[in-house]
Amino acid sequence: MRVDAAYDHCRAITHKHGGNFSVGFRFLPAVKRRAVYAAYAFCRVADDIADEGSDSVEQKLTSLDAWQSELEAAYEQRPTQPITIALADALQHFAIPKSAFIALIDGCRQDMVKTRYETFEELLHYCDLVATSISDISLAIFGYRSAEALTYGRNLATALQLTNVTRDIGDDVTRDRIYLPAEELRQFGVDEREIFEHAENDRVRQLVEFQIARAERYFTEAEPLLRQLDFDARFPTLLMGGVYATVLAKLRKDPLLAVRSRLSLSRIQKLLVIGSRVLRPHFV
Repeated sequence: MRVDAAYDHCRAITHKHGGNFSVGFRFLPAVKRRAVYAAYAFCRVADDIADEGSDSVEQKLTSLDAWQSELEAAYEQRPTQPITIALADALQHFAIPKSAFIALIDGCRQDMVKTRYETFEELLHYCDLVATSISDISLAIFGYRSAEALTYGRNLATALQLTNVTRDIGDDVTRDRIYLPAEELRQFGVDEREIFEHAENDRVRQLVEFQIARAERYFTEAEPLLRQLDFDARFPTLLMGGVYATVLAKLRKDPLLAVRSRLSLSRIQKLLVIGSRVLRPHFV
């Protein structure tokens, strides 16, 4: 497959599955945009192996091993699949750390064997695997001024992942997964059974509000990242964070929506995010 066709394949995957991310990606210069599409598509396949289909855990773990082998092939410039053909080309332009992709795959492996988290520290480690890894990949493509950007990027990645965790409470239980720390369920007097039953009461509402407030703090702590990025990556990053922060804002208005249904933003709502960030650059 030709490289251009491989990139087109990655772009189609990103626009189909990564709506909240791709809003910002569209504003990147072409060489960075194509690299981000390739990286997103690679990570998406790993995520789908863990989350989709009816394969057994053993079969999924074997598939993740095979996908990691294909990652090695991309780094050795001998890719065999459209996504890794594009990724191998991107690696000729950007020094993306292989360790970040491996961490992401390890996070997908963890999803196969770990479905509960006792403490926030445990959850934070999971965020490092599946989200900080994405930040490290993205920053290698975006370009940044100092090592401080990596810390701010981790804050933004954690904010995005905690937003996902909060938004998807009701959806995750269909896979027998509860990412909310068990100690926090006990803190608010919420039984695990209530999460599975999509219970709507004051205790659940307060639990969700607690999650929202923490994610917002991470967004605030990530704000300095924008000044650390290469200029052409600032607005795309602002939009990506803004879309997720808008999801949080909508959940704040109706916290129980998190257990009721999966919240997504319409095209018009995403356009409003773009307009509001042009007028006043901010995440939250």
